[in-house]
Amino acid sequence: MLSTDTDILSAAEAWRDAGRGVALATVIETWGSAPRPVGSHLVIDQEGNFLGSVSGGCVEGAVIAEAADVIEDGRPRVLEFGVADETAWRVGLSCGGRIRVLVEPVA
Repeated sequence: MLSTDTDILSAAEAWRDAGRGVALATVIETWGSAPRPVGSHLVIDQEGNFLGSVSGGCVEGAVIAEAADVIEDGRPRVLEFGVADETAWRVGLSCGGRIRVLVEPVA
């Protein structure tokens, strides 16, 4: 069962309030077939804990890895995964679509 937006945002707030570095990833655009709709969230803390989903498979691993950099330097990033990119199969986006994910620090 996927976590609700309320669960994910509550976790982000709780982790931040506990003094952890936190990043929030949000699907901001999809094209074609995509595993999660626009607005889907994944929250990640500095220890690598996460809750939610932006895609599934290895895409989430790539987003979690990028979130560590966002937490460290405080700069948001937009990531894109899709069929036009030869990495699509490697990161698990074999559904034939494309997604863009905003990863931003939670202040």
